[in-house]
Amino acid sequence: MSEKPQALHAVQVWDLPTRLFHWMLVLLLIAQWWTAEQSSTMDWHLWGGYAVLALVLFRLIWGIVGSETVRFSQFVRGPGAALEYFKALLRGETPHYLGHNPMGGWSIVAMLALLLIQTITGLFANDDILIEGPLYGWVSKGMSDWLTTVHKFNFNVLLAMIAVHLAAVFFYLLVKRENLIHPMLNGCKRLRPEQAGQAPRMANPWLGLAALVIAVTVVGLLVR
Repeated sequence: MSEKPQALHAVQVWDLPTRLFHWMLVLLLIAQWWTAEQSSTMDWHLWGGYAVLALVLFRLIWGIVGSETVRFSQFVRGPGAALEYFKALLRGETPHYLGHNPMGGWSIVAMLALLLIQTITGLFANDDILIEGPLYGWVSKGMSDWLTTVHKFNFNVLLAMIAVHLAAVFFYLLVKRENLIHPMLNGCKRLRPEQAGQAPRMANPWLGLAALVIAVTVVGLLVR
């Protein structure tokens, strides 16, 4: 007689603030790409940049005080751990992690670093016509031009990083049969009992709101 398949358990791995951050960032980056291509929408591009910077600052704060799975201390591991995980993938294995795996953790750090570079350089950038970043007057014209060049180049690097991220998501979906999109929508992974283990600690969503208020306040003080 064949064994009955094990029932899957729903385990919450991503809290509401993290999921809202993720999808708001997706929408804002699409908007930022579009407004950058339209000269008539550069004012919107500036405001969108402020919003992206606020989200990045929120994520940095949330990576310290947020839920267990989103804390940097939990998912940023040494290069050796990332290399071992990559070797396991080459062997056809898929080591299990409730949150980010070691490679995914470094991709999150890289993405946040690129977003921070993008938003900060945008504060000092200019288009030599009408638009200047709110901190343009803090630096010389030559420095502003250099930061504008970095801003434009870094956006292409950011697009490449996003492409790698999407490729990884589809690799896990189509090859590893692990859906990473669904948990980012409802917050839960459906796991076998031996995988579920102890559910990670979730932070209070109101703490996430407080982190966002702090981030928005910092951005407001920068650009006022």
